Amino acid sequence: MRTGATSVFIILLATAGCVRLRPGAGFEDVRRSLSSRTAAPVTWRQDTPAEAAQFEEHLRELLASELTPESAVEIALFNSPALQATYERLGIAQADLVQAGLFPNPVLHASVRFGVAGPGPGAELSLLQDFIRMLEVPLRKRVATAEFESAKLDVAHAVIDLIANVKTAFYTLQGAEQMLELRQTVARATRLSAEIATRQHEAGNITDLDWGNEQALAEEAKLDLARAEADELADREELNALLGLWGPNTTWKIAARLPGLPAEEMRRQGLESLAVSQRLDLAAARQAVEAQARSLGLARVTALFPDGVFGGEAEREPDGEWTAGPAVEFSVPIFDQGQAAVARAVAELRERQRHYAALAVHIRSQVRRAGTRMESTRRRAAYFEKIVLPLRHQNVGRSQLQYNAMQIGVFQLLQGKRDEIEAGRNYVETLTDFWLARTELERAVGGDLPAGPTQPSVTLSPEPGEPTGHEHHMHHGGN
Repeated sequence: MRTGATSVFIILLATAGCVRLRPGAGFEDVRRSLSSRTAAPVTWRQDTPAEAAQFEEHLRELLASELTPESAVEIALFNSPALQATYERLGIAQADLVQAGLFPNPVLHASVRFGVAGPGPGAELSLLQDFIRMLEVPLRKRVATAEFESAKLDVAHAVIDLIANVKTAFYTLQGAEQMLELRQTVARATRLSAEIATRQHEAGNITDLDWGNEQALAEEAKLDLARAEADELADREELNALLGLWGPNTTWKIAARLPGLPAEEMRRQGLESLAVSQRLDLAAARQAVEAQARSLGLARVTALFPDGVFGGEAEREPDGEWTAGPAVEFSVPIFDQGQAAVARAVAELRERQRHYAALAVHIRSQVRRAGTRMESTRRRAAYFEKIVLPLRHQNVGRSQLQYNAMQIGVFQLLQGKRDEIEAGRNYVETLTDFWLARTELERAVGGDLPAGPTQPSVTLSPEPGEPTGHEHHMHHGGN
């Protein structure tokens, strides 16, 4: 009996010795699933000294140039501590998978009994193995495998989500910087108007009311400028946090103006089906249903026999004689027959199935909502570009000519300029909304959208009273 028990122990020990945890397991699957959804490179940093130096040098190279949405995403994917922490879920899931495939350790029991009076001491030895857990290993491995696959999909979805967040922050910052530029223009125009009004008021050419109105406009413009400066700083820090940047690495620059509208409209046909087929969070929810279905099967198998051990025992009697034989031990399912465990597993399976169905409905709605918003903001931005801004630009030009001919006063000229800037502000807000809606559509679809060329930028007219050469134009669209 001792020889047989020893053989079993050696076999189990050899089996356990073959198990190895592979660093980075599952990451290639994550990279492969992302390759069809985004062109952005993904990296799981192990932070060896050589690797850390390489990434630091690459970071300096990217920050030395003007950031684009693509380079900002690239930085976030290798420099964001939050994303690198998310990758560790793969290691946790792999460890759970390996653990599920391990046999439970045998239990060695030894005891010595001393007689109070009479023969010498007795001894008892036993080596017991939980055979129920051993039989469950294939089932537990299938459950853990499904959970590992779900973890891969969750991690890949976190990458797509970070890409969308970075692009959203990037376009928001670009809109804030462009709005800041417009507010600075408004502040200059209203300050000029207030100075002229002061001189005319001192000369007795305008009333106190007109003078007061111009002063109020100038002071309100200062407040609007301060608010725009604060918004720009807050949006910049939001992007810093997503990129994982701090200290001297936060002095980067981006293009101060949003890109113009894409030259061609995107077709929305088929986007819902595309989203359902490639959304990684939906795939993860589907995999979670599979994992829970396997857990339910395991719960039903183990309901009546939750545990059981077998092995051998040897006992030395006080007279020195040894006896040996097999031993079996298991629970008798009298009170707990696994009803609660099975009922819980059934309820969790239904919960995951309904969560999957609800997520599919939400994804379709999200695609429609983002697509509608993108089309609406595109039409409005295009209307500003083709109709409203040219009209405001022409009115400023006509006002300049009438002012030069002394047919209108300076306040009418400045009012025309303020109206043009206000139209420019509305355009910037609408253009920002378009790029944010486009980014949200990318998030809803679960991957990159085809990118087309952008239209030429639009410009505002020069400051009132300035020469009309191009060097004095105030750009307000793209470069």
